[in-house]
Amino acid sequence: MIFAAGLGTRLRPLTDTMPKALVPVAGRPILGYQLERLAAAGVKEVVVNVHHFAEQVIRYIEEHDFGLCVRVSDERDELLDTGGGLARARQWLDVGTPVLVHNVDILSNIDLRSWSSAHPDGTTLLVSERQTQRYLLFDEENRLVGWTNVATGQVRSPYAGLDVSRCRRYAFSGIQLFSPRLFRLMEGWPRRFSIIDFYLSVCREEPIYGCSEPGLRLLDIGKPAALAAAEGFLATVGSPSGVGKLPPAASSVGE
Repeated sequence: MIFAAGLGTRLRPLTDTMPKALVPVAGRPILGYQLERLAAAGVKEVVVNVHHFAEQVIRYIEEHDFGLCVRVSDERDELLDTGGGLARARQWLDVGTPVLVHNVDILSNIDLRSWSSAHPDGTTLLVSERQTQRYLLFDEENRLVGWTNVATGQVRSPYAGLDVSRCRRYAFSGIQLFSPRLFRLMEGWPRRFSIIDFYLSVCREEPIYGCSEPGLRLLDIGKPAALAAAEGFLATVGSPSGVGKLPPAASSVGE
């Protein structure tokens, strides 16, 4: 699934007339790049959620052949956030194996095919050591145990008295594997909710793991300044058909 329904407020004024998913990156829409990359990784079916300028996204999907079966999860009536977006798309995603979920505005050098096949048993979040204010907290087995904002000192965890200093601290990349067995735990949640909020509520009951890949490079293209860097980033990562090898490591970019 590709999360493509966001308002793209950080990319204004571009997103005043088009959805974030169709903002051009290195000469082609962000969504097109992601769909090509998934096809190159062997994916056959993709769900794309839509809200902001949904008609433009739907038309783009209809007019282009990516070698994929692309289903649209329509959120025009209400933007459902990441957790709610997954729940809305359950009819297509409730399968026997973890589902690859990818934010539309994240570029990376990760080999999606290899990474996904290496984690076949449960929910796994691709994480990194990049500097930020908000971190996910993991135990010595890389199992999610909480979240913290280092700027404010806020900590959220189902474990009372969690010792943050003893936790592994990672930033979420916007790429994850979601186990469909968690859908049952979403029942009763509001229509709109964050997937991270959901994970923090269930991580004591269900294992949510973090995976940090050596040499991982990320570019969050949610801001105009990052668009200028995207062409150079893609030149080092390679075209979707050439995805598979991690180029030399460099500093991660983005929020």
